[in-house]
Amino acid sequence: MKDVHERFRYSPGVKAGPLLFMAGQLGRDEHLNVVEDKEAQFAQAFENVEKVLSAAGATFDDVVDMISYHTDMRDLQLFIDVKDRFFTNPDRLPTWTALGVAALAMPGLFAEIKCTALLPD
Repeated sequence: MKDVHERFRYSPGVKAGPLLFMAGQLGRDEHLNVVEDKEAQFAQAFENVEKVLSAAGATFDDVVDMISYHTDMRDLQLFIDVKDRFFTNPDRLPTWTALGVAALAMPGLFAEIKCTALLPD
């Protein structure tokens, strides 16, 4: 995440009181290369969400709101299947809004995930 801060000049996550506001996370590896396979790219995006949560002392159980942006809404079921690997507690599911968009920040990206979490005490 340090590379994102230095290269693109934004913070992956910002704490504000008891909340963590997260920038949209993409399916890019640690070298900021786009993961090509759709399912693997979705998983990488969620892994990147997990990195930001972990750095703030939070988990997926602490996420209260999620917005996802999709270049092809026909991928939604695959995205849900991957999402369910990370949000495993049925009693702690966040609100979720999925939006279709024409394009994302880099060519080859299929989805972006933006979350807000309530930080544990």
